[in-house]
Amino acid sequence: MTFRKVFVEFVARGEKPKSMYDTVIAGAGPVGLLLACELAMRERSVLVLEKSVEADSPLKRMPFGLRGLNAPSVESLDTRGLLDEFEVTKRVKNPHAGMPQGAKRPIGHFAGIPIEQGLVDSSQWKYRLESSAPPIMLTEMAEVEQILARRAEELGVEILRGVDMTGYAWGNDHVLVECGERHFRGRWLVGCDGARSVVRKQGGFAFEGTEPEFTGYSLSVELHGAEALKPGRVMTTRGMYLQSQPGYMVLQDFDGGAFHASGRPITREHVQEVLRRISESEVTVTAVLAATTWTDRARQATSYRKGNVLLAGDAAHIHAPLGGQGLNLGLGDAMNLGWKLAAVIAGEAEESLLDSYEAERIPVGISVLDWSRAQVAMMKPTPEARAQHAIMRDMMETRDGATYVAGRVWGVTTRYEVGDAHPLVGMSAPNFAFDDGATMATLLRDGRGVLLDFAGDDAVRATAEEFALPYARRVAKDSLGLGAVLVRPDGIVAWVAESDVPLRRVLERWFARKVAA
Repeated sequence: MTFRKVFVEFVARGEKPKSMYDTVIAGAGPVGLLLACELAMRERSVLVLEKSVEADSPLKRMPFGLRGLNAPSVESLDTRGLLDEFEVTKRVKNPHAGMPQGAKRPIGHFAGIPIEQGLVDSSQWKYRLESSAPPIMLTEMAEVEQILARRAEELGVEILRGVDMTGYAWGNDHVLVECGERHFRGRWLVGCDGARSVVRKQGGFAFEGTEPEFTGYSLSVELHGAEALKPGRVMTTRGMYLQSQPGYMVLQDFDGGAFHASGRPITREHVQEVLRRISESEVTVTAVLAATTWTDRARQATSYRKGNVLLAGDAAHIHAPLGGQGLNLGLGDAMNLGWKLAAVIAGEAEESLLDSYEAERIPVGISVLDWSRAQVAMMKPTPEARAQHAIMRDMMETRDGATYVAGRVWGVTTRYEVGDAHPLVGMSAPNFAFDDGATMATLLRDGRGVLLDFAGDDAVRATAEEFALPYARRVAKDSLGLGAVLVRPDGIVAWVAESDVPLRRVLERWFARKVAA
């Protein structure tokens, strides 16, 4: 049914939606809340709809809700002044009991192969300064949502919980969102409503990918004979198990995702059978306190936008939660989309600027899904997978191998291809420390970006004034030999003076329009 027909019938029934919002966001998870904050800080009106009545859940808290934020996520939170509000990282330094410490301490993994702290050579990351935020930080889903919800409400975002979006219709200039008997209007609708996204399904977005290889279990259990289980991630001829803390277990049973799809209850007897089979031990499960299942199904929307409807987070891509990449991938979507959508709504940029959201984020999603699939392929209980696993382990026991994998897992080496050969362009901006005590992160607090001039170039300053860009003439403790750096609102470097690409061309692409000389 066309938007016009739906809206005519809606009006004919005498129903009156609330006033128009700039953006309606479906989903009050971390991605939806961060996007809401990014829009609201630029004074855009935002409504967030969340079907769950309660924001909290045991599955969002430790140990189930434990997550690792990677470098881009930590840097984004730092630029918005939110890092100091995180407490879990201050309390939890070693989430995996019984693991080696010191140089052998695992600080991540690939297909269950630990990344050893002592092997990672951060000097290989040329543009990462000592003043940078940590490349990885522990938190929990509940903490991320609480901090972002609090900031969103401070910025004037309206969050409605217990409101389940059942459908929507859209036209050229706005969207009508239906939530049972209630209706809301927005100029834009963004689906951040998870793997089963109503926005994605009703919008007809293609969601393509691969089917699962395993059923994963996250369990809180009481065990007898747990000493038979080895510490860390253990690959066996039947699957994988991890006992990170006493009584908290993760299992991977390569059943093609059959149990997860069956809808059967997770009983003590079933958990014991799976655990005994995978661990090849006689450990006894005396009680199951909490349990959930998941799979490695990997799918991605072929497009993140249709007209004034967009997707972000799990609504746009899903994959196995190996290495915690899902949360970080979604937060990256929100940061990338937020400033662009805010600029379009404000009339500061043409709508075609949103084309770069897809162009930049879809390749990152493809890379993360392939990274996840590669891990699953190497964790299968087959001779071929064990051979690949052994080769990868040998590589990761070298300094270069560990550094490469850490750079990928932590997002340190993530780079957008934006048509500029300079290696810094398209990457997160170095956290320059200035002689007045400020840093690059503090310059980005208002979410407007900045043209940072180390050399005092009059032409650079004039171009900033022409495009009404924030401009800063600063002296850095270490400028990395750069003359000037253009940093986008999301903290990504868009241009450096040493680039072969003219600043004006970059800004015209940024604003999606030409500015008269």
